[in-house]
Amino acid sequence: MAEVRIAAEPRNEFGKGAARKIRRASKVPAVLYGHGIDPKHLTLPGHEVLLALRTANVLIRLQGDGVDELALPKGVQRDPIKGFIEHVDLLLVKRGEKVTVDIPVTTVGDVSSDGILDQQLVSVSIEAEATHIPTGIEIDVEGLEVGHVITAGDLKLPEGSTLIADPETVILQVSAQSAAEPEGDEESSEGEAAAAPAEEAAE
Repeated sequence: MAEVRIAAEPRNEFGKGAARKIRRASKVPAVLYGHGIDPKHLTLPGHEVLLALRTANVLIRLQGDGVDELALPKGVQRDPIKGFIEHVDLLLVKRGEKVTVDIPVTTVGDVSSDGILDQQLVSVSIEAEATHIPTGIEIDVEGLEVGHVITAGDLKLPEGSTLIADPETVILQVSAQSAAEPEGDEESSEGEAAAAPAEEAAE
């Protein structure tokens, strides 16, 4: 995974007022922590952070006055209405270090015509080197028959990655189409059955 370089400024003012002032300047308050260091309070350019966070588990190179570190986003606070980023927690990482992350699980292909795909998890926890985090895992479901189940232990992990999730955790399964029929059809059938005795009584 390529690094995204973002300029970082030390932050010495705290509190809600200071945070609002930072956001009005189109910037984002952030905290860098990990490896036993005292947390570093930073100010980051808002647009660059927004673009970087579009990539899952993006590796960020923070550079600025007294700062030159690698970090992973571990917590992002967004405005519940407008959606803009209010604050970012960043975990300090080192090259060669193993980290635990959630990576997305996607599918390609179509299951058998009489089945329906039921994907129960869209991400899975793995351990990988901080500078070589996989972008995701792809599962080929082409032609899978009804009853087929894929668990976390069945996933083909990228080289250098280790599964952290329970291997028995169900990622996806193929269910029968009939199991997905709308309840309205059943109600209709029940209504017709109830109407039959009434018609016989009338005769």
